[in-house]
Amino acid sequence: MGLFQSSNASAGTSEDWKSRIVTRPKQAIEIAGEARRVAVLGIAPETKADRPAHYVAKTLQAAGVKILPVPVYYPDVQMILGEKVYRKLKDIPEPVDIVDVFRRAEDLAGHLDDILHVKPKVVWLQSGISERHFEEELAKAGITVVPDRCLMVDHEHATAKL
Repeated sequence: MGLFQSSNASAGTSEDWKSRIVTRPKQAIEIAGEARRVAVLGIAPETKADRPAHYVAKTLQAAGVKILPVPVYYPDVQMILGEKVYRKLKDIPEPVDIVDVFRRAEDLAGHLDDILHVKPKVVWLQSGISERHFEEELAKAGITVVPDRCLMVDHEHATAKL
């Protein structure tokens, strides 16, 4: 099933939410390849270009993905990668395919309400980021979750196959 073939959160058994937590690399690569609009939560500005929280988004943007920057720090930054900065996901005026998260596991709970408000198709937790309770809450709300994987790497794998 592709990323944009929405699953119905209320259909099936009470355990269906478990299938929304992606553990198979092939499925993650397929999802990455379908990304068109990605909100990057925790993005770093150009002054931190050496950080994954910047260069992952820059690489995706160069591949044609629309980046919607949502920095957590850097309150004075108004633009990142030539795009308007949003302070909260709910401030983004267009639909979001993927929320790509650059936050420590212990900081994820503080973003749960904002993510649930936006209800993106996918929440992607970058390499090294995983938090079972957070992932379960999103999956139970009908949101696909890809934990502990690099969106840039999986997007490159997906587009290399085209």
